[in-house]
Amino acid sequence: MISLKNKIILITGASSGIGTACAKIFAGVGAKLILAARRGERLQELGDTLNQEFGVETYLLQLDVRDRQAVASAISNLPPAWCDIDILINNAGLSRGLDKLHEGDFQNWEEMIDTNIKGLLYLTRYVVPGMVKRDRGHIVNLGSIAGHQTYPGGNVYCATKAAVKAISEGLKQDLLGTPIRVTSVDPGLVETEFSNVRFHGDHTRADKVYQGLTPLTADDVADVIFFCVTRSPHVNINEIILMPVDQASATLVHRQTTNN
Repeated sequence: MISLKNKIILITGASSGIGTACAKIFAGVGAKLILAARRGERLQELGDTLNQEFGVETYLLQLDVRDRQAVASAISNLPPAWCDIDILINNAGLSRGLDKLHEGDFQNWEEMIDTNIKGLLYLTRYVVPGMVKRDRGHIVNLGSIAGHQTYPGGNVYCATKAAVKAISEGLKQDLLGTPIRVTSVDPGLVETEFSNVRFHGDHTRADKVYQGLTPLTADDVADVIFFCVTRSPHVNINEIILMPVDQASATLVHRQTTNN
């Protein structure tokens, strides 16, 4: 198993959910963390918590991955001690709405495409050349079961996650001949802020997504990511699909019913 002590790990979307869970599991083994997110206050709280609990070094980037110039500036202006990124975790992503395609909201489409596809591409484009130059590195992209199976109302979101799948596969092919690894981790139902974001803060509607079943947690996904990045250097976990036991496909779930 590869040691992550003092490895520099960049995590996008670090201020909540899977990003925060990844930050904690990596902090626990002594990694140095570059944490990027839009919400500066929550990012600072996370950095302070990790420093107090684990005594690890963190470098905080208040960053919107949709802004290419901001991404370019953030990566090019990293202090020398933080430049040599060993692992990039492209976690920033979201879903907006559950409308039929012909009734879809243009702003929702653009936000999903700009975050899930273009943001991932920007980070990859600005970070991976350094990995190639140093002849080491690992890119982990957060995909989804939605990238494998389309579901009603998921149209554009599913398309963005199918793009993540294709980008991960293409990047792995482009890096053939280097020791750099590429992994796509594709979860099913995970109870995070995901559904609250999808439904624009409608907590009642969001809660119904997970009602009557036991979904994955952010910690479950972080644990799988940790497994992938700590394998022997010659092993590349190309893709992992993980779902709760109560889920068999993107649309097929088992819910316990309660009798009143």
